[in-house]
Amino acid sequence: MPPHVILASASPARHTLLLRSGITPEIIVSGIDEETPELLALGPKELAYELALRKASAIDPGRGDGFIIGCDSVFELDGVAYGKPGTPEVAKERLQQMSGRTGTLHTGHALINIATGKVERALTSTDVTIVNMSEAEMDAYIATGEPLQVAGSFTIDSLGGPLVASIHGDPSNVEGLSLPTLRELFARHGLGWETFLAQ
Repeated sequence: MPPHVILASASPARHTLLLRSGITPEIIVSGIDEETPELLALGPKELAYELALRKASAIDPGRGDGFIIGCDSVFELDGVAYGKPGTPEVAKERLQQMSGRTGTLHTGHALINIATGKVERALTSTDVTIVNMSEAEMDAYIATGEPLQVAGSFTIDSLGGPLVASIHGDPSNVEGLSLPTLRELFARHGLGWETFLAQ
């Protein structure tokens, strides 16, 4: 039997990625404060890396075995970290900045072995080029509500897919977590990916 896995994230995209890859996780949202002065002072890579660990570490598993996955994604443009915009006004400003340009989507990953407390961490970065968007496209996309709750104000696996011109790197990372990275983290814990395939 594969081990029990907890995903410390409310992200439907991350949940779907895991389901597609053979993992059926329990969802427990950490609810940590992502906007403390200490965190906001970090650079984009450091922020994604640290938030992933904090989200995983904040979970009470309620049992003595299995694994906890923590992830966080940050979009970097011109050295600035962009998380979820939250409002249509902020989303519009960000899409205007990103239109026709290339930024980097950083995702921090933390995998905790509940039984031993051992933590393995990694950061995966993927370059993303956005199309030259018209004002009408931006407004229509924002009106769907989708870009308000995703890092960088865009998705690749839903309504925002046509706005992504190209990516350089792992595509699953842009969806929410890097599956090859997660495979590597499980391997560091001594668990081969075949464990999740033989169900």
